[in-house]
Amino acid sequence: MKKVIILGSGMIGSTIAVDLAEDYQVTVADKDSQRFKLFKNKKIKTVTADLSSDSEIKKTIRDFDLVIGALPGFMGFKTLRSIIEAGKNVVDISFFPEDPLLLDNLAKEKGVTAVVDCGVSPGLSNIILGYHYRKMKVKNYKCIVGGLPFEKEWPFQYKAFFSPIDVIEEYKRPARIVVDGKVVEKEAMSDSEIIDYKEVGNLEAFNTDGLRSLLNTVQIPNMVEKTLRYPAHIDLMKIFRAVGFFDEKEIETGGKFIKPVDVTAKLVFPFWSPKPNEKDFTILQIFIEGESDNNKSAHQYYIYDIYDSDTGMSSMARTTGFTCTAAARLFLEGKYSVKGICPPEFIGFEPDCFDYIISYLGKKKIQIIHTEY
Repeated sequence: MKKVIILGSGMIGSTIAVDLAEDYQVTVADKDSQRFKLFKNKKIKTVTADLSSDSEIKKTIRDFDLVIGALPGFMGFKTLRSIIEAGKNVVDISFFPEDPLLLDNLAKEKGVTAVVDCGVSPGLSNIILGYHYRKMKVKNYKCIVGGLPFEKEWPFQYKAFFSPIDVIEEYKRPARIVVDGKVVEKEAMSDSEIIDYKEVGNLEAFNTDGLRSLLNTVQIPNMVEKTLRYPAHIDLMKIFRAVGFFDEKEIETGGKFIKPVDVTAKLVFPFWSPKPNEKDFTILQIFIEGESDNNKSAHQYYIYDIYDSDTGMSSMARTTGFTCTAAARLFLEGKYSVKGICPPEFIGFEPDCFDYIISYLGKKKIQIIHTEY
């Protein structure tokens, strides 16, 4: 039986572990052993490890066939490099700010398959676009995505169903979009629009830096990715940013130097932490427009997924985690073995792999509605 190790035992890492443990020998590594209570009475081994240490990562992953990276974004690039240097194949879901393609030559030298950004978006959205990119001339691509709690609690009307520090990064990092073939940098949280969804009502979509590898791997004249929140949340976050609550530069107060973002995280994260078994939903909406055989061709993909009360898994953990495990299974079953850094659109380039991912998500009751318009 093949052996898989997951680095990180957060909400999504745990979901990945439980799913893969059905067919593989799974180990979870984390610095916080208290999180291992989640795996009690499950066929999952655990190991306590300092995953900020390059040497400890390489020691921890030494005996495994595949590594899953499920750490916060600020740890992601360094961890991915350590995994590749160790010559281990990897599927990674951390949303780090660095360009993973910088590690492409290293991965090829080591003979490593490194699938990166393999969540719901980036991730599934890229896989879908990659599939159509090889079948038609795409001119316009728009992705709208968000995960939110059903209950809108004051003051934020938001809960973080993945790493909260990565949420703050989304609100800070300039959003790169493509307009008329040129990469344009927009302020994060700009160009907001209200969209009415029949399942949950009005949500606000705004620019975030989610195109990532697509800026380099495909040639499409117009591309944008937007994130969804309840209306008014973003106005509050813009105030936080303007005042400096998200700043990394240290300031002096009371004779001590502190990073404002560290204080903000300490105060805000308790409000953003989901309650036990809190119900959430995920929306992913994709528009792909262009030409096929000299005729107009347009496709919409739509996912509305909710918390699974039978398993206690959040929707964000399901949609992100199961996309990751589908890609992991592709590799473990010998169906995908491209060497180097492999953004998810590379998987979509191969029709059989696209079909595998979509079929696997369907088995997990993640309904993907595809319409041509």
